[in-house]
Amino acid sequence: MTEREKLREGLEALRSEIKNLQGTDAASKQRLEDLAERVEKQLAKTGEKNEHHNLIQELEEEIMRFEVAHPRLTAIINDLMVTLSNMGI
Repeated sequence: MTEREKLREGLEALRSEIKNLQGTDAASKQRLEDLAERVEKQLAKTGEKNEHHNLIQELEEEIMRFEVAHPRLTAIINDLMVTLSNMGI
């Protein structure tokens, strides 16, 4: 499986997990959906290094926010971050 395929698979898992999130406020859900959208856009292009750094930083922040209450979501986001890193993004 290529890194892009892993990333797509991770995005599908993330979107599914977001859809099924309970006990999370609407703003947090929206932030996660926006983040998933940005990751998906990275599949279509290779942006500037600064843009990639910002995306990785946001993924790390989401991991810290959700790691206790939503461990599965945290694992998915971490996998996405690792895959992006492996792709050089």
